[in-house]
Order: sequence, then C-alpha cells, then structure tokens
Amino acid sequence: MSDICDLPATELTRRIRDKSLSPVEILESCLARIARVNPAVNAVITLDEAGARKAAKEAEAKVMRGEELPALHGLPIAIKDTEDTAGLRTTYGSPMFRDHVPTADVGPVARLRAAGAVIVGKTNTPEWAAGANSRNPVNGITANPFDLTKSAAGSSGGSGVALACGMVPLASGSDTGGSLRNPAAFNGIVGLRPSYGLVPNEKRGQGWSSISTNGPMARDVADTALMLSVMASDDARDPLAYSLPGEAVRGVPSRYFPCAPEALKGLRVAVTEDFGFAPTERHIRRVFRTRAAAVAPLFAAAEEATPDCTGADDTFAVLRAAMFLSMHEGNYRTRPEMLGPLVRANVEEGLGYTLSDYARAGSTQTKIYRAWQQFFTKHDIIIAPAITLSPRPWAESYPAEIDGQPTRSYFHWLAMAYAPTLAGHPAISLPMGVDELGMPFGLQIVGPRGGDALVLRVAAAIEAAFANDAALRRPVPDLEALAAARPIAEVPGFYDWG
Repeated sequence: MSDICDLPATELTRRIRDKSLSPVEILESCLARIARVNPAVNAVITLDEAGARKAAKEAEAKVMRGEELPALHGLPIAIKDTEDTAGLRTTYGSPMFRDHVPTADVGPVARLRAAGAVIVGKTNTPEWAAGANSRNPVNGITANPFDLTKSAAGSSGGSGVALACGMVPLASGSDTGGSLRNPAAFNGIVGLRPSYGLVPNEKRGQGWSSISTNGPMARDVADTALMLSVMASDDARDPLAYSLPGEAVRGVPSRYFPCAPEALKGLRVAVTEDFGFAPTERHIRRVFRTRAAAVAPLFAAAEEATPDCTGADDTFAVLRAAMFLSMHEGNYRTRPEMLGPLVRANVEEGLGYTLSDYARAGSTQTKIYRAWQQFFTKHDIIIAPAITLSPRPWAESYPAEIDGQPTRSYFHWLAMAYAPTLAGHPAISLPMGVDELGMPFGLQIVGPRGGDALVLRVAAAIEAAFANDAALRRPVPDLEALAAARPIAEVPGFYDWG
C-alpha cells in the first residue's frame, strides 16, 4: 500500500486545494520515509525538519484562509547540494565549504520557493558536480536503491535516489554531461535537460557557455512539467536566459496532460543506439532495441538514423575543461589539496589546451548544432539510450572500460548524454523497466531546438502507453529491504574521494 509521499505532485497539489490533504500531512509522510530509508542510501545529506515544518504550517494556514495558492504550494522538495539555499548548509561536496550556509537562494531555488515549495533538505552530489558517481569526502557516497553496491550516477544522484525512494515528490538537479538524465536512468525516475536559457541561473561561472543548465526531476512526466513551469523564467543576470516563442512551458502545463499515445501518430522518430560515436555497452544496445521496437509503432514513421556528431568527444572535453578552469584554477594554484582528483584532472586538462583548441571546439560545436538542425527537418524526435551502460559498483570512481575497450576519460561513458548537450536540444530520460541485470533502464527522448513542450508531450504519451505494462513502466525499489539494510555510512570507503 502506498503512503502519501508516493502520490504524484500533481495529485498532491489537487488534494491540497480541495483540502483533503494538508501540507503538514504530506511533509510528515516524506520525513517518515526519509527517516526509514535514507540511512541505506544517503540521498538527503542535510535535512531541515524545523524549517520545513514551519513552512508547511504556514502553507496550511494559507489554504485554510482561502488565499490564492501558487503552483507548488505546500509540496515538499529536495534541492541539489550545488544550489545555494538561504539559511541551509550548501557544501558543493567540497571540504572548503563543509559548513557553508548561504544568505540567499540561487535563482532556480528562489523561484521554487516563491511557487510555494517546502524545502526539506539538500541532496548529495560529487564534488562540484564533477563526474557521475555521487560521492565526496564531506557527505559520503549515495547508493543505488535497486542495488546498494551500485552507483546512483550523478551529478544529481542524491536527487534521483530521493525521488526513487519516495522521499519527496520533486527534486532539483543540473546537467552538463547528463547530470539530470544519468541519475534518472540509473534510479528509474524522470530527468529533463531543458533548452539552455530556459532555466536561468545567475551563478553560472561562464554565462555565455551553453553546456550547463539547471532542470527538474520527478517520478513522472506531468510532475516534471509542473516543476519546469516554475523553474523556467527570464533573468537578466544570466546572459543566455530567453523566452521560447510559442512554447507554453512557462504556463500551467496541465493542458498537455494526460497525453494519449495517439498524439504520436503524426510524428517521425529517429532511432539511434549510440549517436554514431558513444561507447555503448552491448547489453544496453540489446535492451534499447526491445524498447525501440515497443515504442516505434506509436509513431507515424521510425527509422534508424542519427545526426552527425563528428568531433563531439574532443569538443565536449575542451568546453568542459574550460568551464572547470574558469571556476577552479585559483584554488588549484593556491590550495590544490582541497580539490578532489576529478576536479584537479579537469583543471590540468584545461591548462594543457591552447586558444587554438578552444577556437576549434567552438567551431565544431557550431557545426554539430547546424547538422542537428538539418537532421530535424526530416525527423521530429530522436530516441536513444539515456546512458551507455548498466550501473557499475559505486566503489569504481568511473568506468575505465566498456565491453573491454578503454574509455578516453572519466566522463567518456557519458557520451550518450553529451551529444544533445552540445547541440543544445532538450532531452529527457524516461524510465522504461529494468535491464538484463534488474537495474533501471532510461529511454532518452530528444526534441528539436526549443522543443521542450514537445519532448514532454512525447514522453507523457510513451509513459501512458506502457503504464500498465509491468515490464516497461517505472520500476520501484524494495523499500522494505532498504529499511532493513545496514546504514551505508558504516561501509568501508564511505567518505573516500573515489
């Protein structure tokens, strides 16, 4: 039997408004689930029970007074620990900020709070969001709830696990090389990378860079759209912030949901196992083929095809290194011992590049972007695996090989995700059952330039088509087993850098 905390956010908002559930009841259900399950997985690393209870009581009082209620009124939410929260510890997974308490919310968090969300706590991430294994020496490791020896991915791994376990109905994340989509795929939830500029963040170190963005995570597509409608905004402090003409993602998203599978009948889908270059595990290719075969008949036409991504690996490596260099070069030169191995590796890689390398990366990214625009004149949607492999042990910092072939770098295994990143197109990871090892499988759905609402509608239609299919709907971890499990903080290596 499900608890209150397992209900969708859209259902919870309806019940808050009709007064059949109070924000206090919803919060207490979430706090009880956190207390019961979090020790096994370590998803929520800073918990603000007092602040959340105060906010929930205030939310309840507004309901009883009959006041107009904002979109997320009274909904508990967890915030990724790379995002500043006023009065609540934010560590970025870094020893330098072990006890850091910001005085103000970062923009995306401020918008969530203004929309009535009740912030419960912070979720784990690798140091400075570097890598896709959510572990750091400040807050420890976050384990996959489907197998506590496996990685939860990242960098929004804590948010992905908190959602999978029903600790909160909504959670925030961010994405450079798949950090919203990777943990969504590994943990059986939904993660959307929006078009860059749709969710402004005034703290982005390289404001003109298009590779990093904040975004929503939830357990179903309608909840994801609801959260995006609040996060999306305009903000002059972020130079890439802009409005999308004709797209209604900023408004009430319920007009798109539920979205029946019949809505896909006029669309042309391209099917790709690897975007022509991603080092994808044979196992994942097999699983993806079964999902593609199930999904393809829903569309007007389906064919194997991929946009040209020539040069994607080198381009992403240079642009990513430049971003880390701009953020961390000072600390690297003055106190390198306070930086972990992955951040140092990024900085050192950046120091090794030349201005010529950076110019070439910018030119190649532009060529990739234009190739994608041409591709989408003949296709409406792309489907692909969300990630290149099945979850590996969390004790492994990153996959050094895939099917026996060495990876090029610690982030090469994320190539399936950084292809859409480079093109700037919106992409979502939708849970579709489990792989051959019993771990969640995520289907990546990529839309055209600015097609955030289309991606959400397509994902909702696919979700609806398989809602009653036990093999292809969202998997749920064994909560009883998690409640009985040994606290992960007791496991050797919990606080290692990785």
